[in-house]
Amino acid sequence: MGRINVFSKTIFPNYYFAVLEPMAHLALVFYAFLMGLEMDIRSISRTGTKAWSIAAAGAVIPFVFGAGLFFMFQTPDKMGSFFWGIALTVTGFTVLARILEKQKILHTEIGKTALSVALVNDFGSWIFLALALALSSGASTFHWALVCTIAFVMFCVYYVRAGLKWVIRHTPEGQGYSEFYICFILSGVMLCGALTDACGTHPMIGAFVFGLSIPNEMLQATLVDKLEDFVLGFFMPIFFAVCGVRTNLDHISDNTSWALVMVVVVLACSAKVLGTLFASFFYNIPPREAVAVGVLSNTKSVMVMVILEVGQQQGALTTQTYTIMVVAVLVMTMIVTPLTMIQQPSQSFIPYRRKTIQNSRSEDELRILACIHGTRNIPAIINLLEASNATQRSPISVFALQLVELVGRASAMLVVHNSRKAGPRNPSHVEAQTEQLISAFDNFELRCEGITTQALTAKSSYSSMDEDICNIAKDKRAAFIILPFHKQHTLNGDMEDINPAIKSVNENVLANAPCSVGILIDRGLAETDNFARRVTMLYFGGPDDREALSYAWRMAEHQDISLTVVRFLPGKDVVEHMDYLGQGHGTVALNIDTDREKMLDNEFLNKFKISTVNDKAISYTELELNDEEETIKAIKSMDNANYDLYIVGKGRGVLSPLTAGLADWCDCPELGPIGDLLVTSEFLSAFSVLVVQQYIRTTESRDGSVSSGSVNQMDNFGRPSVSENDGFGSFTSHRGRDHDH
Repeated sequence: MGRINVFSKTIFPNYYFAVLEPMAHLALVFYAFLMGLEMDIRSISRTGTKAWSIAAAGAVIPFVFGAGLFFMFQTPDKMGSFFWGIALTVTGFTVLARILEKQKILHTEIGKTALSVALVNDFGSWIFLALALALSSGASTFHWALVCTIAFVMFCVYYVRAGLKWVIRHTPEGQGYSEFYICFILSGVMLCGALTDACGTHPMIGAFVFGLSIPNEMLQATLVDKLEDFVLGFFMPIFFAVCGVRTNLDHISDNTSWALVMVVVVLACSAKVLGTLFASFFYNIPPREAVAVGVLSNTKSVMVMVILEVGQQQGALTTQTYTIMVVAVLVMTMIVTPLTMIQQPSQSFIPYRRKTIQNSRSEDELRILACIHGTRNIPAIINLLEASNATQRSPISVFALQLVELVGRASAMLVVHNSRKAGPRNPSHVEAQTEQLISAFDNFELRCEGITTQALTAKSSYSSMDEDICNIAKDKRAAFIILPFHKQHTLNGDMEDINPAIKSVNENVLANAPCSVGILIDRGLAETDNFARRVTMLYFGGPDDREALSYAWRMAEHQDISLTVVRFLPGKDVVEHMDYLGQGHGTVALNIDTDREKMLDNEFLNKFKISTVNDKAISYTELELNDEEETIKAIKSMDNANYDLYIVGKGRGVLSPLTAGLADWCDCPELGPIGDLLVTSEFLSAFSVLVVQQYIRTTESRDGSVSSGSVNQMDNFGRPSVSENDGFGSFTSHRGRDHDH
């Protein structure tokens, strides 16, 4: 719009520019400080050699391309070649992460590689920029600028960071950070900027290094919260306006042809792709995947505009060379998303059939994704896994997924941890929590036979955390997802909210999970340091209850576990009112074939009773009740038996007169009526509750109705079969395992 004289003279007159330009450079200083706050150096150090090699090739080759293309134009200052080269090496980590997340390829092999490469390149671009600024200061002062800048970095690493740690340690906990403290930090930003400006580089380098030196995550989050809206909402638009004023399309073809300009733009866009293809020869990366990573690496960020703006402000770039590179950057960033949609990188999600415990064979490896929000979730989950009866014949593979909320504008990412690597000397809160997670599951793997574990960390916002869980479950081919409940047990026996956002995450996972899901609620059992030895399963019918009983049946094979199965049946007076409804209650609505579900329930229970008739550690009983009041009374009376673990189905698609009233008054509908009763009611004993939802593939029948696609495959368990079971254990008496038998 600057080509319109009236607009240009009215909105951006020349005398305004003297005010806008200093404000734009002040914006760069605070923006660089935010970038330093949000950059994780330790994540870069943990990046694999493959990503480092691709990043190196994706930096060196584009740099050579950019520097070489610059000499095709007649310019008085050849130092502009450095700024062109650096501009082509930049990959916007934050922007790329959002594109990958939007395109649902963040957790694919291509997405992981591209994001790791972007993380390395994002940090490398700051080093290149500092070198270019030192060089542009003049050949005679280059050595002075370089040595002084390195000395400043060392001073921040060893003294400024240590001083801030001392101040943080002497700040009383729970009081937060005062306005004076925040102003002190912001004054430090300006001081560091002035020091690096005196060194001969640029104030934004000092602000960036000072941001990297902030040691505490809570302080980082506070600073980002205070500054982000002001810097990005007020300062940075001024910077972009200055960039727009400096860009003049009328000068783009001065002393040259448009054809040459187009060739330069095309070659600039292909530099990253050629670099990635070069690196692919050494790592046997398929050409299609290498091209996809190269295209994704073309994603640029604000950093590239910063580089070009600094280059022109230093006099290294003319209006023509500045405008050409701005156009090239806009083109290569705009085409990333369309090319990604056309190319459709393969998601490496191998289709798998066994998405439930019921349909898994006992000799196959059971894959479980255990989600963890904090260290308090670890004991309850490990206790449950220890009771799951992992053996060499029937192994269990556990993927312990630590879920971390993003802070500020940090980007979503997935980290796979190597248990053999030592942790950092001064870990942050998240890193300390990660070390505890890795240590706990490593010890669990060593202690239990047939268990393999792998620790992962997924960083994302709560709004997209369920997508990460579901995608990782697909990637790891999990048959069962364990979710922690959003409430925790207190010392006085109540259940208090930890974070209401976790409730939404659980509900979304239940609605979109690619396999069966269990929500684990700890009511004090984890505090006893004992895994569940006395397990009871409450059976009302339906696919969720069959899945819950399948898991309980697997536990019952453990030599130290006894199982009580209680089936609740409507009495003769109310049996005619029992119906398998077409409208499901809860997160997922199902249209279930009534007769088929009744048949599957009876068939499943008959096989269970016949197969366990000689197992004295398993008892089965049936209770006939008339209404939900009798159901509540019966369940509460079970507190006297001191069970360690209650396993119940969520109860989707099934409405019994024994639970009809409970379903209408659920405080936590994601648990179903029985799970909600066990959580919200008062019990004296300490126990855990596992609420299970079975994965159901719905299929459309010829008449257009939707029916359940679950299949009863209990024959795959390989249980010993017997002819008949005439009698079952009573509800009040419980039979222990005969160890001599």
